[in-house]
Amino acid sequence: MGQRTVLCVVGARPNYMKMAPLYAALAASPRFSPRLIHTGQHYDPEMNEAFFEDLGMPRPDANLEVGSGSHAVQTAEVMKRFEPLLDEATDPVVLVVGDVNSTLACSLVATKKGVPVVHVEAGLRSGDRSMPEEINRILTDQISDLLFITERSATENLVREGIAPARIHFAGNVMIDSLRSNLARAIPPAETLAAAGFAAPGRFALSTLHRPANVDDPAILRPLLEALRTIGTDVPVIMPLHPRTRARIQAAGLDGLLAQPNILPIGPASYLSMLGLMASATMVLTDSGGIQEETTALGVPCLTLRDNTERPITIAEGTNTLVGREPARILAAAADVLATGGKRGRIPEYWDGHAAARVVAMMEQIL
Repeated sequence: MGQRTVLCVVGARPNYMKMAPLYAALAASPRFSPRLIHTGQHYDPEMNEAFFEDLGMPRPDANLEVGSGSHAVQTAEVMKRFEPLLDEATDPVVLVVGDVNSTLACSLVATKKGVPVVHVEAGLRSGDRSMPEEINRILTDQISDLLFITERSATENLVREGIAPARIHFAGNVMIDSLRSNLARAIPPAETLAAAGFAAPGRFALSTLHRPANVDDPAILRPLLEALRTIGTDVPVIMPLHPRTRARIQAAGLDGLLAQPNILPIGPASYLSMLGLMASATMVLTDSGGIQEETTALGVPCLTLRDNTERPITIAEGTNTLVGREPARILAAAADVLATGGKRGRIPEYWDGHAAARVVAMMEQIL
């Protein structure tokens, strides 16, 4: 039996950590020949090349170089540029991860051509359709042939949306595969901070902000930054800044809130640097979905600066607490972590470093 070509699609930074173990498992399988397709949705070198290197991923077989644009423009450009690659592939399968525009765009192209679509990290729902990622998740799941879930509650979401249980498979969390295989290589915080011109504090909080709902409106962004400044009076706050977040802070004239003695803004952190920062942090304050999972795996208290989460297991079993965007609630939760050590939780089922192997084994049986 010949090998099937698996087009492995990555488009943005969160995809890389999910795809790295899947690509390795596919490359080791006699049944599949993986090709890595980078859509170029994230194109900043600091958020791109460094991640491939850190994760031991090969250079992409193709880079579609779509760049930025509105959701409609970006999705359309990915579809236009992906279709010729799909036409060239031998007996193809399309493997997508997560919920970015590239995930939906490539799934649409494949489905309309009758090519099987495999969605890893399916079934996660925040219930908030104002989030573009929520729309991408729902639509990708509807048209995927195989749906691999990271937590069992995702099955309820998918069945409620009319997806046949036979298409749903519980394999675990591939992002945690990457974390476990790279934790010993994590870069110490002192090294990361020295490169940014800062001395390493004894203990610290780590904060990331990037979601449009938090950073695009100065009326929301200012109170969040003021809350972080207040936390900084008790414990230094390290802030790796997404380029888009930095631009929004500057456009809103809020640079002064970062110019505080115990606020340490640094550039985008590589995967190994970020892993070292998370593992050593006293607590993490974030609006990232993936970081909610990574902190749970690391046993580090996480305060999520959102009103909802698509990863409820990180609250029910892990170290995550949903605190919203009200400064008083954020400060109270942070004070509790500093006083008590915060939630420690436990490691969810199948977050054991072997999720990618389970995904590929099931793909071998079903496809």
